[in-house]
Amino acid sequence: MKRLIALFLCLMVPSFAIAADNGYKVTYDGGSLQDVKPGNSVQLVIEPTTIKVKQAKNDLVSIPASSVTEISYGQDVHRRIGAAIGLAVVSFGVGALMALTKSKKHYVGLTWADGDKKGGFAMQCDKNEYRGILAALEGITGKKAVNSDNMTVKN
Repeated sequence: MKRLIALFLCLMVPSFAIAADNGYKVTYDGGSLQDVKPGNSVQLVIEPTTIKVKQAKNDLVSIPASSVTEISYGQDVHRRIGAAIGLAVVSFGVGALMALTKSKKHYVGLTWADGDKKGGFAMQCDKNEYRGILAALEGITGKKAVNSDNMTVKN
């Protein structure tokens, strides 16, 4: 019986690994994708020659890696004021300490030009995955990511 269970597990575990999606869950922040609203969750699938954006198993866009013109990265750092006010109702000391903490959001931008098809979009990435996304995009496109925080923009 033990051998039968071991054989079953040996055959089933690899099939589950093959069936798993190889993408990153990101939040669409805005850009030229028509069928997605900012704030919606999408999946970024990076393949050896293409970059695909999917939503609920539907391909929204498929971008050839050779057509990517720029990869950018930026952060949004803000204080947790809303959470601090909520905690201050319960305990003033904890609320005051919470107001001193910061939260970071990581954004990756992608622009491309494939003949007449041009576009771009920004996505919010998980703090544990943005480095992997940047490395994968840089690897298949040959482009170096630009840190948008270092750019100086005058209004």
